[in-house]
Amino acid sequence: MMEIDPSEFAYVPTTGVRRIHETPLVIASDATLKGYGCLVDDPKTFPIEIVRWPAQGRRPIDLNSGDQGGVTEGVFEFCWKNETLYARNNAVGDSYLFGWSVWPEDAGKRPSAGARQQALVWRANYHPDGGQLFHPMRGRPFVVPLALPGDDVTPDKFTTFWCDGSRGLYIHPNIWHGALVPLDDEAEFFDRQGRVHARVSVDFPKEFGCYLASPLRRP
Repeated sequence: MMEIDPSEFAYVPTTGVRRIHETPLVIASDATLKGYGCLVDDPKTFPIEIVRWPAQGRRPIDLNSGDQGGVTEGVFEFCWKNETLYARNNAVGDSYLFGWSVWPEDAGKRPSAGARQQALVWRANYHPDGGQLFHPMRGRPFVVPLALPGDDVTPDKFTTFWCDGSRGLYIHPNIWHGALVPLDDEAEFFDRQGRVHARVSVDFPKEFGCYLASPLRRP
């Protein structure tokens, strides 16, 4: 099991609310993912979109500049420890506490009551500098909440996509995404993404007084 050091978390989770917004749940396919991204068979050869740095005024960014950060890759590890979901993205060197399957205040306080029914996600983000590819290394199912671009995002704009694990998932730059949530206790994904890895985030408890709830079942 992945070792967990809370002092290394990239973000301190926001908690303290008792309301959820449950997302719609759909099966991921090239049709349902239109606008968000696509499914991928070969992660090593799939091109990652890199976005040129935006101009600050009337003068444009010079050609052959502003998009030279390139791509980084590594293993993205996920681990459920009882009712809490942790992760480490070795491509960028960050660790996270992504969510819970019960109210966070109740996590770990009593024996688990069967299969997890949902993931309560406290934040989501997007990357303005490039796309991101997640390819499951064990071929096991997972879910992920996604929303289309726009900084006016709200919980009702998210849809959770159920992926069967036979193919990878690529998301375009600027696509909001919460945690990938494995149905198994542990999962590893081959991750390829823009090396700059800028993040713009939404904090659901702080901004909307709720957690984003992703169902952990097949639609």
